[in-house]
Amino acid sequence: MRELTVELGERSYPIYIGQGILAQITALFDRAKLSRKSPLLIVTDESVAALHLERVLSLLQAGGYAATACVVPAGETSKSLAQLEGIVTAALQAGLDRSSAIVALGGGVVGDLAGFAAASFMRGIRFVQIPTTILAHDSSVGGKVAVNHPMAKNIIGAFHQPELVLFDIDLLLTLPPRDVKAGLSEVIKHGLIWDAAFTQWCDENAAKLLALDPEALSYALYIGCEVKAKVVSQDERENDLRAILNLGHTIGHALEAVAGYGELLHGEAIAIGMVGAAKLAQQFGYSEDIHTITKRIFEKFGLPVTIPPHLDTDEIMSAMMHDKKFKEGTMVYIIPTEIGKVEIRKDVTAVQVRQIVDMLKGES
Repeated sequence: MRELTVELGERSYPIYIGQGILAQITALFDRAKLSRKSPLLIVTDESVAALHLERVLSLLQAGGYAATACVVPAGETSKSLAQLEGIVTAALQAGLDRSSAIVALGGGVVGDLAGFAAASFMRGIRFVQIPTTILAHDSSVGGKVAVNHPMAKNIIGAFHQPELVLFDIDLLLTLPPRDVKAGLSEVIKHGLIWDAAFTQWCDENAAKLLALDPEALSYALYIGCEVKAKVVSQDERENDLRAILNLGHTIGHALEAVAGYGELLHGEAIAIGMVGAAKLAQQFGYSEDIHTITKRIFEKFGLPVTIPPHLDTDEIMSAMMHDKKFKEGTMVYIIPTEIGKVEIRKDVTAVQVRQIVDMLKGES
């Protein structure tokens, strides 16, 4: 089992990564000093519940924890105020109190939703992340939790750090190939923003990662989480450095919103956004090689690198105007300056971004 720590003073917490480590769940919960006297609520979705919920409940109950579950529909549309209300209802019915914890068992949607429920229930109770997707290696670390509004993604949210993140590689082996690819998009992102050598390693080990080779996957998730932990430890509330984690997200979030949270998976939309950011870098004098390499690696992983032509450019631009990164006619935009390094620019105009959107729609 590999272990990392997100260093945030009193709010520091461990990330555990390994194969078969779910069996140690009660020992890890005990290490985090979670209460056996107060009920736990596991939040999961229908797809994950069918695969893993019974085992998690059994392990916790056998270990002396009073655990119950709330199951939401699978998919991005569950990140809504309506589903949040359902979780609060389940928490009240289960008798959760201020010493209770909410356990997120699932991918990024479940983690964001359950985390926001934990942040807001009784003004904040403890919570645990048990990711079941590769994509969630990113979203489960850092404490950003939220639900969507029909006009904007993640616009209703909070910063609420988990007590621990338990990442069992075995839980990933049931993922559909499309979800594997989408999850690896964010793994590659961590290389593109921080570590050129890791980007090259991902390129060279694409076949192993796509085949869910446990050793390769464990290493990739460890490095990805390590990058995220380093950034979050330096800038918990995204005042400066943490913004670099948004590489590809300005266009990506807009594509998700316009496509209706379903046509494009998050990792697919972000891959397109990262290709766009690499192209935008050329307008600021950086090498065309950044775009060439970025596009090629995403194609190698079977990820989309162009915007579906039926998505309307005006609607995409309108969605970006609602994004938290848009201010006073310009956008805060993460631009790669070379593979493994990025800069935060605050002078990117809507006109420049529209040109990139048109390019991404017209490129073959």
